Parts: sequence; structure tokens; C-alpha cells
Amino acid sequence: MRLLTITDELGAALRRLRFGPPVEHVYRPLDYARPMWAEYVRRWGHAPGRVLLVGMNPGPWGMAQTGIPFGEVAAVRGWMGLQMPIAPPASQHPRVSIEGLQCWRNEVSGQRLWGWAQARFGRAEAFFARFFVLNYCPLCFLEAGGRNRTPDKLPKLERVALETLCDAALAQIVRVLQPRLVVGVGQYAEERARATLGDGVPIGRILHPSPANPLASKDWPAQIEAQLRALDVEIP
Repeated sequence: MRLLTITDELGAALRRLRFGPPVEHVYRPLDYARPMWAEYVRRWGHAPGRVLLVGMNPGPWGMAQTGIPFGEVAAVRGWMGLQMPIAPPASQHPRVSIEGLQCWRNEVSGQRLWGWAQARFGRAEAFFARFFVLNYCPLCFLEAGGRNRTPDKLPKLERVALETLCDAALAQIVRVLQPRLVVGVGQYAEERARATLGDGVPIGRILHPSPANPLASKDWPAQIEAQLRALDVEIP
């Protein structure tokens, strides 16, 4: 469970950071949804030689709710079969309440990523035999109005402090998982992987599935499969 130890230590280090306006709330799903994350790691966080997909940070209706990267509730509960307890944080944004597996809102990025995985690989075990998915940063940042603020949009001093800790954790995770390829889901994740890992492991990128990205609405599965094949990733 070395991976779990790394993320626990990262979470502890990140709690020492402070974030100012426009960020009003910071959600830490690896704390309040740790049993879910721990079970995800226990089941699928061990095999070496896979493709490591690295996202940016939790979305308010995905990982912030479930503790699972791109954690669309239906995929986590149904396809993955994960139903561990989630204890909502005491301080919550009034427009983004943490309801765990009872959350009725859809995480579009998660629907696209996990929907593709299910459609292409069938059982979760078949997908995770080839891939593992995690987020570079485990924190969800919410502005006063409830808008999600991504790490790349933080003020420079806050962003650099955050990246210093997340870079170090990513380097440790890669040493533990020994992936054959690291793939950033989107530009930011790829940039952090390259800055952190250098030439130690092959690195690539696929299109982020966010609805904020107009390109992602144009047959995202076909686009990322072409990108993965260009990286010599075999897709069944």
C-alpha cells in the first residue's frame, strides 16, 4: 500500500498551505473519502508496466463526491463496484454540497472517461490490467460563487507551493507504479509530468474530456484512441 502512504503524506503536506481569494472553499476528498480511495488503490493500484493516466484535480461532481479520479457516481458505484463510506467535510460550499454516492449531478468528464473504459474494455478489471488513473493534485478549489478553479489558475505563489508538493508526490508514485508510459489528461497534467519526470519515463497527452473543451464534444473516444495509438498503446 505504498501508494496510499504517498497520498496520505501529500494530503498532510497540502493541509499546511493556505489559499486566498478568489478561492473560498478547498475540498480534500482523499481525507473525507479516504476509505473509497483506499479501496480503489487496494484493488487496482499495484501492477507495474501499465499506462498511467494523470488528470489535473478533482471536479466538484466527480472526485470531490467520491474520492475517485474523474469519479462519476454511476461509474464508481456500478461499474467499479465501490461503495465505501464517505464522511462529508464540516465546512461546505452552499452550492456544492458533498453527497457522496447519493449525488445526483453528473460529472461529464467522468462520464466520458469511464464510459469509454467500460464500452471498450467491458469489466473494470480488464481496463485496470492495462491502465491506472489518478489526479496530479487531490484538491478541489471553489470560488465564492461555486465555480471550480483549477490549479493552473491559482496565483503564482500559491500555485508554485502546490506544485512543489504535487510534483514530489508524482515522482514517488511513478517510482512505485513503474508505468511504461505516463499520459497527461490535458495539457497541464502533461506539463507537470514532463517538468517532474524528465526523461525517466515516456510521457504523452490525450485530450481532456471536460465539457469546457469544445474539442471534447466531437467524439472524444475516437480522438483519444487515435492519440493513444500514436503513443503505441494497444486498444482492443
